[in-house]
Amino acid sequence: MSTPKSPTLTEVERIKAKSHLLRGTLTESLVDPVTGSIAPDDTSLIKFHGSYQQDDRDLREERRQQKLEPDYSFMIRTRLPGGVATPTQWLALDALASKYANGTLRLTTRQAFQLHGVIKNHLKSTMAGINTALLDTLAACGDVNRNVMCNPNPVETRVHEEVYRWSARLSEHLLPKTRAYYEVWLDGEKVSGGEEEPIYGPTYLPRKFKAAIVVPPINDVDVFSQDLGFIAILEQGQLTGFNVTVGGGMGATHGDAATFPRLADVIGFIAPEQLLAVAENVVKVQRDYGDRTSRKHARLKYTIEDRGIAWFVSELEKRLGFSLQPARPFQFEHNGDLFGWRQGHDGKWHLTLRIESGRVADRPGATMLTGLREIARIHQGDFRLTPNQNLIIAGVTPEARPAIEALVEAHGLAGFRTASPLRLNALACVALPTCGLAMADAERYLPRVVGLLEERLKAHRLQDEKIFLRITGCPNGCARPYVAEIALVGKAPGRYNLHLGGDVRGQRLNRLYRENIDEAGILEALEPLFASYARERRPGEGFGDFTVRAGHVPSPAASASR
Repeated sequence: MSTPKSPTLTEVERIKAKSHLLRGTLTESLVDPVTGSIAPDDTSLIKFHGSYQQDDRDLREERRQQKLEPDYSFMIRTRLPGGVATPTQWLALDALASKYANGTLRLTTRQAFQLHGVIKNHLKSTMAGINTALLDTLAACGDVNRNVMCNPNPVETRVHEEVYRWSARLSEHLLPKTRAYYEVWLDGEKVSGGEEEPIYGPTYLPRKFKAAIVVPPINDVDVFSQDLGFIAILEQGQLTGFNVTVGGGMGATHGDAATFPRLADVIGFIAPEQLLAVAENVVKVQRDYGDRTSRKHARLKYTIEDRGIAWFVSELEKRLGFSLQPARPFQFEHNGDLFGWRQGHDGKWHLTLRIESGRVADRPGATMLTGLREIARIHQGDFRLTPNQNLIIAGVTPEARPAIEALVEAHGLAGFRTASPLRLNALACVALPTCGLAMADAERYLPRVVGLLEERLKAHRLQDEKIFLRITGCPNGCARPYVAEIALVGKAPGRYNLHLGGDVRGQRLNRLYRENIDEAGILEALEPLFASYARERRPGEGFGDFTVRAGHVPSPAASASR
């Protein structure tokens, strides 16, 4: 009788296993003068260090015909727990973007900075510059816990600051322990033997892992889209603990029913001092039971779907040595940002700016990059990147507010005052031309499609309705499209799947409404729905809620526990 063959591990698992804890041949690749790329195995490993190798896909065919290699460059992403940066750090990243990248900064949906267009010869200099600014990029990408998100609101209570500190502690606790990052990028002393990864093990996680902490009633981190979430529970203005959520995830693959977005389950309540132990052991359960034979089936959501939430909680509690308490009540109101000036509990002011697609650049009529540089030179508070690609100039004293306001007006940063709610809340991933996974435009298409939809909404007197639109260039879900009221998910150049029926609280998945349609098809599909919404909506009813109640889309596949 033949012995059953063991499942074949993915190629990435092989690369990690022989990488000597993420070192690979990165050092050799960086000094190879023959090519602007790095060795194939190193393209997987460099992600753990916070970078992706990319090329300009707009130029790919032209360069192929000229018998040139692709126009390679690298994206670099910072690790920035909770999205909080100092003015000094802002200025440092601005300078690096101007010197080594494409002259823009990008604010991501995970509250981090991205630099785009860094060529290989400038990678080490850029990484060193980021380190000099007391920042790093370690674990911003790769099969590890990525940037820990946190409600950036500095306004409401002192509890928000306490919760932010937990996000920073969580980020540090789940960092890889390998010295590879310091050796490769900062010329640190090489370690010979004795290294280990007590949380991750030698091959890290089967796939990326995302964690977030949120303070109700604002669900701006979209906590139910995360592998691991902590919902702060406040009683009499004090932090008493967190509800724990597990198993969220936005990624899917077109045409593969075995892949799907999933909302996280609320599994119980913990005291604050239990947060790090719970997070560590959630990671370890996924490390030991996640699927390493298929990267499309390797996220925590599939481990839970395959084995069941009861099994997961039992395994987690066994490792913890204590039981989770019953989850406590909470309520979310929305998952957007609050724009404009708001005064905090400490008397300081905080200004939330709209940054379309998170791209900070100088353009005619809106010199955002220059304006924020000037603000950073005089600002005494901090900058907070929101989970919706926007920016909070936080901690402004009443005396400093007029000077900040003058710079905002002078550099075209006040667009939030006249933008429609649709435009204010729209998200888009980078997509083409640099993302290797993109099938369609997202960031480049957002201004046009928003303009077209604004026209149709105005025609139905809906221009003041807050409707959440998100666009991604592929189904992997970087802009969290599957919880949006309207989502366009790239299928091919100029063609998208239209999803409808999410809600403004981030607690309901939307559903596929039309498949593989072009711009005309998008407008044709939405026009009668806008008309019906204008006629039939109930007081205070959101567009996503209406499409479900009125039967335009089926009842949701899943809703998060309330």
